[in-house]
Amino acid sequence: MSPMSKLYLDPQLIDRARTAASDIADSLQSFILERTTVAVERTVLRLYGLDGVDADYVPLPNVVVDHLKEGGLLEHGAARYVLNAVLQKGLSIQEIGESVAAGTLNLCELPLASDDEIRQKGLELAHASLDLIRANRAKRDDYLSRLGEGPQPYLYVIVATGNIYEDVVQAKAAARQGADIIAVIRSTGQSLIDYVPYGATTEGFGGTYATQENFKVMREALDEVGEEVGRYIRLCNYCSGLCMPEIAAMGAIERLDVMLNDALYGILFRDINMQRTMVDQNFSRMINSFAGVIINTGEDNYLTTADAVEQAPSVLASQFINEQLALRSGLPEEQMGLGHAFEMSPELEDGFLLELSQAQMAREIFPRAPLKYMPPTKHMTGNIFKGHVQDTLFNMVGVMTNQGIQLLGMMTEAIHTPLIHDRHIAIEGAKYVFKNLRNFGEEIEFKRDGKIVARAQDVLTDAAGKLEEIRDIGMLEAISRGMFADVKRTMTGGKGLHGVFMRAEDYWNPFETLLRAELGLEAMAR
Repeated sequence: MSPMSKLYLDPQLIDRARTAASDIADSLQSFILERTTVAVERTVLRLYGLDGVDADYVPLPNVVVDHLKEGGLLEHGAARYVLNAVLQKGLSIQEIGESVAAGTLNLCELPLASDDEIRQKGLELAHASLDLIRANRAKRDDYLSRLGEGPQPYLYVIVATGNIYEDVVQAKAAARQGADIIAVIRSTGQSLIDYVPYGATTEGFGGTYATQENFKVMREALDEVGEEVGRYIRLCNYCSGLCMPEIAAMGAIERLDVMLNDALYGILFRDINMQRTMVDQNFSRMINSFAGVIINTGEDNYLTTADAVEQAPSVLASQFINEQLALRSGLPEEQMGLGHAFEMSPELEDGFLLELSQAQMAREIFPRAPLKYMPPTKHMTGNIFKGHVQDTLFNMVGVMTNQGIQLLGMMTEAIHTPLIHDRHIAIEGAKYVFKNLRNFGEEIEFKRDGKIVARAQDVLTDAAGKLEEIRDIGMLEAISRGMFADVKRTMTGGKGLHGVFMRAEDYWNPFETLLRAELGLEAMAR
């Protein structure tokens, strides 16, 4: 038993689970490093500053990458041919993208400069781009030093009107009411489109499109209101889906603070091809790590498709796997907002005890991670009074177990997108609970032979066994068998497989090279 464990968890069992997850991640990493994707290559161009759209509103990074794909050259890396054009034509990368879009430049037909020249130019320009992201990180640190921020659990609330300018109004109101993190929910289905929309948008469905201009608009608004309230307000968006690394890069450029960034979510819940997702999540997390962005993983979604009591071992197993994959992308534990949720049926006797057990177990197993705790949604009925009580119990567990990020529940869940006053009630209720129970968790112990302790030990035992089984059969096969959330996916199924390529022997991604060095990761084999 760990001396710090209130749940009397066996440290050897935790080590067994973590070792199995580490082995799984090692096996996946070998698979990942043999491949690239259209999204990774578009991300390289975005990091170099390529932006804008062509006459048909197709983003220029898509235009250039599709051009190289059609020319059969993408497996070597997009950077090589764009940088070659910089050397041969004396144009900027933006001008090259515009010329390709206009049909006046064919990157596939230019004579190639030497590898040394291309690499020298590529690293020179990449260093300049990373310096901008480094400056953003320093600016965040300056705000935090000067203004400070709210205590954990951070109060995390959602805005999702579809109109970025209306989102700003709601976000500022939420910040004044006490929110610490504003998450702009993406428009329904954006994770399934293989490009990033351009510019400020005012028409979304169930959310607002994630675009670089929208990020910029909201960042400026939150900085403004942060100065007003004397507290740094963090901005969150989503870099899951088919454009995962691109949106991570856009977030780094515009100083986002939190990103939804899961290794398995897109596979299980959006039917995105597993090969595509595994490769994309690796590069996106390298960018998030360098930018100082806290990632949020999506284990809470398991509990919306299957029973929360039965799926608990899968949630824990996924947290272990997400942790190990993130470490291999250079992401420190302090930036891992591993996900879980308060989703057991309110009709379950002693459900509160089981929820408390789950949350305390996650806190003890991942002590340095700013865990992201999700509110009840599956069993919300539209009864706003009962819903507010469910959210209050959720807030109690969050503060008692020292969660890092508390996504506040809304009493109007299952009725409509939250209005300003719905959000105000949620923030007011959470602040009341957090203040009155701030140190309660430090004052209590659990019965060694009680339900809370037994539940945690059972879940950990089952998760360790599940991870060892996954290690034996392979992660991709485990997903195919439906071992997570009862959802089955195949190696060649799902969306986006056409955008996955085996790397050529001379493949080169200058940002990957520099980020691996910056993050202390071992050098690439080539």
